[in-house]
This record gives sequence, C-alpha cells and structure tokens, in this order.
Amino acid sequence: MANNSRLWSDEYWLLLMQLYLKKPEGLKPIYSRPMVELGLELHIEPAFLYEQMFKLRQLETPRMEKLWERYGNNPKRLAKGVKLLRAMKGMGNAEQFYEGVETQEQLWEQDFKPLEEEPSLKPVMLLLTLDLYFRLTPNTMVAETPEIQELARLMRVKEAKVVEIMDIYQVCDPYLNRSEIVLSPLLRACQRMWNRFGNANPEKLAALAAQMKEYFRS
Repeated sequence: MANNSRLWSDEYWLLLMQLYLKKPEGLKPIYSRPMVELGLELHIEPAFLYEQMFKLRQLETPRMEKLWERYGNNPKRLAKGVKLLRAMKGMGNAEQFYEGVETQEQLWEQDFKPLEEEPSLKPVMLLLTLDLYFRLTPNTMVAETPEIQELARLMRVKEAKVVEIMDIYQVCDPYLNRSEIVLSPLLRACQRMWNRFGNANPEKLAALAAQMKEYFRS
C-alpha cells in the first residue's frame, strides 16, 4: 500500500463519519462504491480509509469521543461540517485542492477510471473477468455459461462483452500458445491486466476480485 498517511488530514474524519452513518450504518466494505468514490476524491486508497473507519468506531482517543459527541447524533451538523470542509478544501476543484502536492495517480485509481480504449469499461472489470477466466476452461468461455451470465449481470454488460475479453485473455495466455491476430481495441488493456496477475498467485487475485465485486453491488 502506498504511503496514504501523508495525504490524510484529521478533518477527513467527518467524511468517514458521514459515510459510516450512512444506512446501513457501520463499516463499509473496502471496495464498496462510496468508499472507492471517497478514495478517488482524496487520492487515498480505500483500504487505508477502511482502516481509519475502523479506528473511528473504536473510540480509543479523546478526539474520537469528541467527534462522536458533537456529530454522532446530529446529522444536520455533520452534513454542514462536511459541506464546509469540501468548500474550504476546494474538493470540488482538484487542481486547487492539490496545488503544490504531488498526486501521481495510483494504480488502484486507474482501475476505477474508464478505459480510453472503451470508456464503457473499467480495468476493474477486466480484473474480475480475469479471475473468472482462471476458473473456466476455454470451451466454457461462451455466453451460455452461467458464470459468465452472472458476471455480466453484476457488471451490467452483455455476455458477449465478457466472452470477448475472455477470448483476448486466451491470446495473452502463454499456456494456450495461440498466435492469431487480435484486432480488438481492448488487447493492450487486457495484456496489461494479464501482466499484473496472469502469473501471480490466483488465490490472491480471487481474494481481491471478491472484494472489488462490492463496487458493483453498491
């Protein structure tokens, strides 16, 4: 995990508290859509925000206790504080907010940004498809396969798009030794994802994919 602490400000506790209190109240999954969107807003990894949210609920410090006393049972005051924070920090203007701060986009951020090659897709969708790829055999990588239908519904795309990505991964897969030319604009994006995870521990990919599915469920 990158050093997210240098971008953290104690004022952000209000943002986390508001998210924590959002129904259903409690800790939000790491890659739930609200956690990802807040992470993108702050350029801070959702995993780090999750850790901070866990600290928030622990009430281990006087500061946490005061925060809960002041805002925990007063959603209007909390909303006003969050609105003021965003206005003061220029969070609606990224250039102003991060002026003078190096904010090189992290890999996880890119995973949730639209692909240049096909804006209707995001790298996270290629990641989920790669995870399923390792669970299927080539002859089951077809639209009629229930697992492909389920993933397509989750990502809100057509089964044919999942199959197209699967076909590209078959070309990327050195074990299949396929050498045909692929004309799809997704080839480079799929190759990048394969380079990241194709030879890695499939269990780690599966664990990450399971967490990232929350993004599409929320």
